Amino acid sequence: MPRKGAASRREIDPDPIYQNQLVTQLINKVLLSGKRGLSERIVYKALEDISEKTANDPTITLKRAVENARPLLEVRSRRVGGATY
Repeated sequence: MPRKGAASRREIDPDPIYQNQLVTQLINKVLLSGKRGLSERIVYKALEDISEKTANDPTITLKRAVENARPLLEVRSRRVGGATY
């Protein structure tokens, strides 16, 4: 048990271009080996392509894509005998 207590959650800063926290989270997920500039270029280029193809706000499209990828219900494990299903 740690003696210092639980660490506080840090607020995610919105990205400088779209002012959106979801875009920042996506950049952090794409980030590999600390190459933030490369991951920002990849995400911003993808968002530019989305805005050109759909003529909509790319952050709205990104939010809808994340909601569609989210599972609708939670699947719980069930132990029967010695096996877990």
